[in-house]
Amino acid sequence: MLEDVDLARVDWWGAELTEVTFTRCRFDDADLTEVVTRRCVFTECVLTGARMAGTRHTGTAFLSCRFDRARLFDAAWEGCKLTGSHFLGATLRPLSTTDSDWSWTSLRGVDLSGSDLSGQRFAEADLTDADLRECDLTGADLTRANLQGAKLRGTDLRGAVTDGVNWRGFALAGVRLDLAQSVQVARAHGALVTD
Repeated sequence: MLEDVDLARVDWWGAELTEVTFTRCRFDDADLTEVVTRRCVFTECVLTGARMAGTRHTGTAFLSCRFDRARLFDAAWEGCKLTGSHFLGATLRPLSTTDSDWSWTSLRGVDLSGSDLSGQRFAEADLTDADLRECDLTGADLTRANLQGAKLRGTDLRGAVTDGVNWRGFALAGVRLDLAQSVQVARAHGALVTD
């Protein structure tokens, strides 16, 4: 276990980490390209400007971490927990994510267009101004997610949990909805929906 360690600019290109715990460590501008993590835990770590292209993460948790301006393109997340983490100015496309929890994350203004995010958890995530065009969000959990100003044209939301979503905070042109979501939209715009 590493605590409060400064690992700024470390070069761990291609390293494999298994069951390692990092708490409040700094990885500013580190080269973590193609790093593989398995069941690791990063808590309140700072990865500002980190190069993380091609990384593979399985069962790893990044809890309340900062990925500001990190380059995460072509990263794969399988069964990961990213709750409370911030991705301000991060590059995330293309990405692969399965069975992962992105709840309470800040993905403000991040480009996720064309991503398969089906079945992922985004409960109470901040997706303000995010580019979600052509995303597959079928079956995702978007409970109370903030989608204010998000770009959603061509996005598939069918089957997604959308309780508490402000349907008036973003444009719905070209968005695919299921019947229950259509009722939520109508009610949000003042319609009296009856059985």
